[in-house]
Amino acid sequence: MSKGSKPRLKTAATPAAGGADVLDRLWSVVLSRQSADPRVSHSARLLSRGTAKVAQKFGEEAVECLIEAVAKNPEALVAESADVLYHLILLWVASGVTPAEVWAELNRREGVSGVAEKAARAAGAETRKIP
Repeated sequence: MSKGSKPRLKTAATPAAGGADVLDRLWSVVLSRQSADPRVSHSARLLSRGTAKVAQKFGEEAVECLIEAVAKNPEALVAESADVLYHLILLWVASGVTPAEVWAELNRREGVSGVAEKAARAAGAETRKIP
């Protein structure tokens, strides 16, 4: 390890350790909490407060994630990243967005240069401006 570098977190290579399918399971759980009692379910409590409150909570978690990244604290970044993903899924549920829609958008963007994609969005925004 070079001077000044931090050790990397060890990750498990086995599927049993988890993978992207955990997001599908989390989606299902959060979706099922829409009709749960807000007194016994944190997800139900947040969802009952409306999309704006869920969005606010997501923003708070995102800021905490950024703070840990800037502080170069990988263990805390992992924990905050999990919080961000949970609250993002909660926001999707509150907003009526499905993971399939997000995955489709990611698939659409796959293989497209980030620079080209951003330029295309900027060009589209220019055509939508009212003179």
